[in-house]
This record gives sequence, C-alpha cells and structure tokens, in this order.
Amino acid sequence: MTTQEVSARSRPDAASGFDVTVLIVGYRSRDTIGRCLDALARQTCRPARILLLENGSPEGERILPDEVPAGIEFIASEVNLGFAGGNNRLAAMASTTWLVLLNPDAFARDDWVENLVLATRKYPEAAMFGSTQYASGQDGLLDGVGDVYSAAGLAYRAGYGRPVSLLPPDGEVFGACGAALLIRRELFESLAGFDERFFCYNEDVDLAYRARLAGHVTIQLRDAAVDHLGYASSGRRSEFATYYGVRNRLWVFMKNTPGWLFWLLAPVHAVVTLLLWLSSARFGQAGVFFRALRDALAARADMFRSRREIQAARTVSAWTIARAMSWNPLNLVTRAPDVRPYPRVEE
Repeated sequence: MTTQEVSARSRPDAASGFDVTVLIVGYRSRDTIGRCLDALARQTCRPARILLLENGSPEGERILPDEVPAGIEFIASEVNLGFAGGNNRLAAMASTTWLVLLNPDAFARDDWVENLVLATRKYPEAAMFGSTQYASGQDGLLDGVGDVYSAAGLAYRAGYGRPVSLLPPDGEVFGACGAALLIRRELFESLAGFDERFFCYNEDVDLAYRARLAGHVTIQLRDAAVDHLGYASSGRRSEFATYYGVRNRLWVFMKNTPGWLFWLLAPVHAVVTLLLWLSSARFGQAGVFFRALRDALAARADMFRSRREIQAARTVSAWTIARAMSWNPLNLVTRAPDVRPYPRVEE
C-alpha cells in the first residue's frame, strides 16, 4: 500500500473538525498573530476550537478583540501569566481529547492539523507529539526537530539552525518543543499542566520529563510542520531569556533527574553550568546569569519537595531515563537531532 493510499483511506473528515483545541498564548504578538491565525484558517482538517489569550502585553502592543477573526475564542488577561500560566488557563477551558499548543509566531502548514490527526492513529499508545519546525524566512534551515536532554542536564532544540537535509523520519524524542506541541488532555491534566513557577522557558522540557517519568513517550513528526520565527517576543540573548533559561534549567534537573542518576550527573551539571557562566561574560550577561542561579538555589527547598512527589510517583527506572538522554557531548554543541525509531501501526 502506498503512502498516498494510506493517507487517502485514513484522512480525517475536515468538515466535522478534529477533537482538538488549539491554545495560543500571545504576548507582544500583534505583528505575527494575523499570519498565525490565517494559517489555521487554511487547515485541511480544522480543529474543534481555537483559544487565543492576550497575555498582558504592554499598552499599544496588545491584541485587540476587534482584530481577531470570527470563530476564534478570545480571552484577555491584564497581567502576564507567562507561557506556563497562560497555557494552563486556556487548557482549563478545553474539553476536547487533545490539546495543541501553538506559538503566535509559528505558522502552520496547510496539512499540519491533518498530520497530527493521522499521527494519533499511527501511534495510538503515544500521548505527546512534536512538530517539525522550519525556520521562517530562512529557506533550507530547520528551527527544531524535538527537544533533546543531554546527560549534562542541558536541554536543546535539536536541529536549530541546521540544514533541512538533516530532517529525520518520525521517531521517539525526549520531548516536544512547546511552540507546536500536541498532547492528550488527560495526560496534561494528570501532570497538573505546566509548572507555573517556571513562568516561561524550559517549562515544556519539564512537562515532557515528568510525562516520561510517568511512562509516556513523545513522538516527533516529520510531516506535521510549522514555520517558526522564534524569540519573537523576548529576543534570543535578552536578559529576560537568559534569566529564565538559566534558572529553569537548574529547576528541571533538580526536580526530575531520578535516583542514582541525579547523584552521578550533579557534578557534571555543576561544571557545565560554571563553564556557561564564564562564557556568558562574553555577552555581558554574567550578572544576570548569577542572579538566575542565586534565585534557582534559593528555591531549592520548594523544588526538592516537588522532587519527592515526582519521584515517588514515577513508573520507570533511572536506567530508562538514562537511555532516553543524549550522552554524546558533541551533539550538544552541534544540536544534532536525536530521533529514535519507534513502531507505528500499519494501516
């Protein structure tokens, strides 16, 4: 049976809509939200609902209700809830089987939702899926093909800035980037959603890590694709991005790394963190890096309370988590994809 025959036979009914709610949290997103919503309007398989949150943007940069097309459910917050809190608020409004998280600077290709639907049938045991992210406006470059968690306790978006020729087939990854993520609502709720203490950055890594500790896998999808600008609201090397990235990276490691693996990798993580701190001086960010580490450690008692709860509930061994990590330090430097074979249901 050819791929075309499989697709035609199992193609979702576009007229009825798929049992999914798309969640979009917008902060300073007026420049990109129109293109994002236009792309959703062109989907070959439409989602059941689209929820858009204006997340406390400054005056003059807010998405306004009369700028939102009909059919989009618009919610406004006067304060910035963060990516974590904003998505949790929208998820609480949803009743569909599946949730899709979509950044306002991610522009879905026309068959994106359709390919997400097909994936849930090809991989019925999976409850989380990642999308291929192409670099918007940069032909021939990837923006991401899943999140990799290295044994050094650092997560990276695989394939970022790398040529499209490296695009792997479908397979298992450590986690999915929150810019274009599909997750079963039941799983999201069982994990209590995102940890709102993170506010933004690495909250998707934390969610995927906790899902993996609970025995779930994430499948990265080659054909479910978006074009992503990335860092549209914060800037890649802004103090904001550095602070939350550094603080939350340490929290992910503290909360989630299980058993003996924590004690084995803690010295490695400490040394790598020190090297990154020294390196941050090149960009004039040694001070904000220090503040992030200070604040991360100041919350260690709270994080270790969460750790005890997470580890008590985990259903997989430390060995299972170790095998899911990337142990090649070169991959961390090159952002090489780490997509591993995973069985699919033959149609």
